[in-house]
Amino acid sequence: MPDLDATDEQLLVARDAASFELFYLRHVDAMLGFFARRTFDAEMAADLCAETFAAALASRRRFRPGGPPARAWLFGIGAKKLADAQRRGYADIRARRRLGMERSSSPTRTSRASNGSARATRRGRSWSCCRPSSARRSPRT
Repeated sequence: MPDLDATDEQLLVARDAASFELFYLRHVDAMLGFFARRTFDAEMAADLCAETFAAALASRRRFRPGGPPARAWLFGIGAKKLADAQRRGYADIRARRRLGMERSSSPTRTSRASNGSARATRRGRSWSCCRPSSARRSPRT
């Protein structure tokens, strides 16, 4: 069990699952917010958050204590994942235009448009997919 007072750097260097879980719990909400503000799509934000933490887990051996802070390292990975997703999205849009195809609206966009509140969608169940079951909160009423 990792020390709850351990720094983010210590958690990444420890390289055990429990330490990474604590690192994840400390930063998952901030990462979701980062992606939500940039994508305006709860599903995409959750996907990018999951991809970011998966990449961080896979590459944490390359993290160097004493360099940039662990949070900055994580957000750097997130920014690269976002840029990759945007490039893929722009390529998809160009390909659809060339083929004369229209994109169907996603359920997330439709639900936001119908209820008129992007915030309500962001606070709903869709965010819980990135949190471990032990850390999920019940929705606010």
